[in-house]
Amino acid sequence: MGAIDELNRRMYHTQEKRKKRLTRPIKCTRDDAWLGTGYYFWDELEDAVFWGETGKRRTNEYEIFEADINTEKVLDTVFNEKHYRFWIKQIEKVAKAIIKKTNEKATIKEINEYLIENPWINKISGILFQDMPTNDRHTLIKGFYYKKRIQLVAYIINIVSRFKFNMEGRCSDVRPRKIRQTGR
Repeated sequence: MGAIDELNRRMYHTQEKRKKRLTRPIKCTRDDAWLGTGYYFWDELEDAVFWGETGKRRTNEYEIFEADINTEKVLDTVFNEKHYRFWIKQIEKVAKAIIKKTNEKATIKEINEYLIENPWINKISGILFQDMPTNDRHTLIKGFYYKKRIQLVAYIINIVSRFKFNMEGRCSDVRPRKIRQTGR
């Protein structure tokens, strides 16, 4: 789905199904979250569905919500080369410092702690980033991952608007099941 206009993106938030439907996204506070504490969104509905089916097993059912995200102050490491180069420089700088100090590779938790402590992070409202797909489900060609799997972490809730229920589904072990989708 992606861009609505230059400064806004329509994105998807996946959560376990609850008795009461969400009215706002839930903040991820896990130590192993890719980019630290924040509100996580997927750029493509199919990636949000995949995350629901494989990553939201506590209730065996999940819900997907759509939202519009103001990206004016988001560090865009996916489509903006200047932002990407800055990002790589910052992450590798801290990773090298941790290796020098501990003689081991940095962990996601250590990188997240760095992000929280670094002054430049307070100048942005989120990070748009690409992770790597680990299966052929996202492509029409076996072993060739030509589609980006894009996520956004919002560090502040006020860049999220029009948060609404989109669809629900059940977790599956093998193949995705037909999922009920609501009208927009």
